[in-house]
Amino acid sequence: MYENNHENDNRNTQGYQNNYSSNSQTQEYYYTAGNGNNTYQYGTQPAPQQKKPKKQRPFLKKAACFVCLGALFGVAAGTAFSIPTYISNQQLLQTKTELAQLQAQNNTSGLSTTTGSLATTGSVATASSSDVTAIANSCLPSVVSITNKGVTEVRTMFGTYQQDTQSSGSGIIIGSNDSELLIVTNYHVVSGNNELSVVFSYDEDSDEPSLVSAKLKGYDSDKDLAVISVPMSEITDEMKSKIKVATIGDSSSLELGQEVIAIGNALGYGQSVTTGIISALNREVTVSDDDGNQITNKLIQTDAAINPGNSGGALLNMNGELIGINSVKVASSSVEGMGYAIPISDVQSIIEELMLKETRDVVDSSSQGYLGIGGTDVTSEISQTYGMPIGIFINTIYDDSPAMAAGLAKGNIITKFDGQTVKSMSELKTLLTYYKSGETVEVIAMVQGSDGYSEQTFTLTLGSKDIFGDDASSEDNTQSAPSQNQNPENGYSSQYPFNYLWPFGN
Repeated sequence: MYENNHENDNRNTQGYQNNYSSNSQTQEYYYTAGNGNNTYQYGTQPAPQQKKPKKQRPFLKKAACFVCLGALFGVAAGTAFSIPTYISNQQLLQTKTELAQLQAQNNTSGLSTTTGSLATTGSVATASSSDVTAIANSCLPSVVSITNKGVTEVRTMFGTYQQDTQSSGSGIIIGSNDSELLIVTNYHVVSGNNELSVVFSYDEDSDEPSLVSAKLKGYDSDKDLAVISVPMSEITDEMKSKIKVATIGDSSSLELGQEVIAIGNALGYGQSVTTGIISALNREVTVSDDDGNQITNKLIQTDAAINPGNSGGALLNMNGELIGINSVKVASSSVEGMGYAIPISDVQSIIEELMLKETRDVVDSSSQGYLGIGGTDVTSEISQTYGMPIGIFINTIYDDSPAMAAGLAKGNIITKFDGQTVKSMSELKTLLTYYKSGETVEVIAMVQGSDGYSEQTFTLTLGSKDIFGDDASSEDNTQSAPSQNQNPENGYSSQYPFNYLWPFGN
């Protein structure tokens, strides 16, 4: 029985071995069956138990590598970007410090001076070039308000009479010399003035702004430009510290769509700031002056608001440089956003010439000089109709007058007086109020010949009112009795037959 049991045990053991062997390649192991006294061993030597190999995890390794590389790149990039940022901040700080020092030097030295030329300097710091507020704060000290108290001639069906007027405009500080502060503006802002006054922008909002008297230094009516001067004796040190000369830009490099800023004394309420763009360049604009003459100039067109009172104000680029002088706005219910400015580069030489002219005071009427002529305006309309130069047509020459002594004759057309363009008798009369009798001046006139009109220069010494007697206060304010070669019937020489039916009058 024991054998049978043993055989059964062997069979059972072999059966287990076969079953387990199907799941394992190792065939040497221990197995215990029954109680603790009977132990059976299969094989000759038990094999040591082997540890199961660890599973490979390639994803985790790659992820860890990427994390390490990312951290390394972040540190390197942060270092790389922080260095130029630090350098840039240091350079910006240094630039601001130098600019502050330069401004301090300018304030202590007062206004820059000029000897007849406009200074074109570099642009202001580009860090604030797009900041309209910064540009306005920087450029407002260069813009002034101008008040013109004058007299205008009103023509009616019953005749002409004079009327007191007061108007407002703007001006731009463009330079100074030892005795004067020089301001450029539009001629129509200061024409016909008896009294000019200026208010600086910093003082406009005060209850009692300081009015500074100004004088007309020179003008060019064709370009609608004038330069006025303020005596340095009337400008205090405090005023000098709060005003400055404008920086001149280059209007020839402007492009369509370029942003601009307009500053001026809109409607006489004080300085205002408007923005816009360059809408057009070299736009031909024709306007009529006070004497009815048509004036055509090529101007900058902008949609920045330019209203009455803005005339003579500044048109600036985004560097705070003066590129134009505000001049005209098209006023119509069907037109919106069309303002015009005189390009500064086109008239810079003219302004420089006006800056060099002698500043004159109005002379007492008893001491004023006279030419001794009677004249009629040759307007643009008459010029086109009769083919005559624009100016003052001499229809009367008085005996023993300065004009006769100089060689002027009836039919000559005066175009300039002492270097100043004149187009009307009213303009000539205004000029003569600044000249004393006894002064010698040059008069340019167009003289008609067989080949048309030619320009000639006449030198004459102005006469006095006492010589001409009471008739010197007649409507032309320049003469007394007519010369004997004047036609007594119609007052005109037969050399000019159309004068008898002169269609436009005096």
